[in-house]
Amino acid sequence: MRTIKVEHQKGHEIVGEHLLQQIREGQLEPGQKLPSVVELAEAYGVGRSTIREAVSALKAMGWVDVRQGGGTYVKSVLPSEPRSGADLLFQGAESLVELLEVRKVLESGAASLAAERRTEQDLERMRDALSLMEHGLNVNDTAEGERADVAFHMAIAAASGNSLLIQMMESLSDRLNASIQKSRELWFYKEQSTASRLLKEHQAIFAAIEQQDKELAGAGIAAHLTKVEQVLRAALEKESDSRKD
Repeated sequence: MRTIKVEHQKGHEIVGEHLLQQIREGQLEPGQKLPSVVELAEAYGVGRSTIREAVSALKAMGWVDVRQGGGTYVKSVLPSEPRSGADLLFQGAESLVELLEVRKVLESGAASLAAERRTEQDLERMRDALSLMEHGLNVNDTAEGERADVAFHMAIAAASGNSLLIQMMESLSDRLNASIQKSRELWFYKEQSTASRLLKEHQAIFAAIEQQDKELAGAGIAAHLTKVEQVLRAALEKESDSRKD
């Protein structure tokens, strides 16, 4: 690989995006082994920890497999790209509140199915996302927390085993990221305590899925998104009132 210099502040994001672009464009093919951490660190001009963060994010999103002592490989079966019809449907949503209503319907069902059908690999993807979320909280890296949040919800959809539901969630991915970013900006990351509570809510949802408790998993997602919706509604109303003044 040619040397690509990146800024250290957000190096893992840039590295991850570039590797993902290579996978999507076929430069890194399904099943192909990635260069070692040392080789990637040298190629990108960053530290090894930056490479590990980027790879962990790609693993949490389902693009690569990390084999203990065997290196990192592009997934043999890649996550589906958004389908045009569903993509257009979700792009037409007028607000984040509408998006949350759609998410609540889709994700509560996905969580119930995930609790019933999850595999150990599915659980590992969720654990990876939660670990990244916790790391982002500990180092006050909101961007990492947002990426991990999206990865966690996408991992639940993948664990549902329903290909149509997975495609619909993937079609939502860009707006899902925007809604999570906005909700965190408005409330969750204003205080460390609220950020910690958000992490605990995700951990509780994971525990229900791990224990294969369908009802608790679905209810946990619904309660979590209802709370986010309430926060967004209140914040958006406050914003609207301030504009009138």
